[in-house]
Amino acid sequence: MDARDLRARLRTALAETTQRLGAAGVPSPSVDARALIAHAARTEQPLVMLDELPADFSADLERLTLRRERREPLQLILGRAPFRRLMLTVRPGIFIPRPETELALDLLREHLPDAPTQVADLCSGSGALGAAVLDEIPGAAVLAIEVDAAAAALSTENLELAGPGRGRVVQADLRAAIPELVAAAPFDAILSNPPYILPDAVPRDVEVIDHDPHRALFGGGDDGLEVPRAVIAWAGRLLRPGGVLIMEHADVQGAATRALAAELDGFDLLTTAPDLTGRDRFLIARRSQGAPNLGSERLSR
Repeated sequence: MDARDLRARLRTALAETTQRLGAAGVPSPSVDARALIAHAARTEQPLVMLDELPADFSADLERLTLRRERREPLQLILGRAPFRRLMLTVRPGIFIPRPETELALDLLREHLPDAPTQVADLCSGSGALGAAVLDEIPGAAVLAIEVDAAAAALSTENLELAGPGRGRVVQADLRAAIPELVAAAPFDAILSNPPYILPDAVPRDVEVIDHDPHRALFGGGDDGLEVPRAVIAWAGRLLRPGGVLIMEHADVQGAATRALAAELDGFDLLTTAPDLTGRDRFLIARRSQGAPNLGSERLSR
């Protein structure tokens, strides 16, 4: 196939795939079409740089397009998801990292000027937050906690790729005792994107409700805050004086999460940070300098 024929074939594939995805209700049909075409072509290069296509290109593109038309998330089809500077591995049945969560790293830098050396990622899922810490803060070590076995295994993979030998994952429920977490205290920072959706706030997006595990979506209790409450409680026990908790939450939970942290005492900063759309999204809680340094001995009692 000469260059002109190849370009014509790619233009046709892009136009047809974009049309099909648009008709299926995919929000970004052209962008997704380009990603599917590149995946079928087995290339990471821009499509204009291609000089040949695999023999099974058309069959692969059809298979991939059908999956996207059924509103399977693009990340699951490709097997990867971008997160800050990383390209994380993702798998079916495990929460897909979201772009809005990336802001947690910026908030960490803003509220903890000195680079942390000991960080916990609670409810780690795919390991996105912990992996980003390892990638962007070379001196940091990360202990990740994840209740789901498959997600804990994936988190282990992503942390090891981002910072070989500096990340560890423990499969455990934050609502129970976790000796490994206690033994690693105190922490400079705790990051968390826990499940927090209220029980009656079922997501309308089919890509969320059909493909993200419900365990990673719904926070428990009437207010959706059962798991976030556990995260805040751990932060009150595990952070060193001056250490910070950055926890994502629903846009209606800002006041409630600040109140939960205030009940614990020992924090000298409690505030809510907005996401890029201006909606309340992150609890920021800083352990007061006068608070006792809760080492592992005291925590284990």
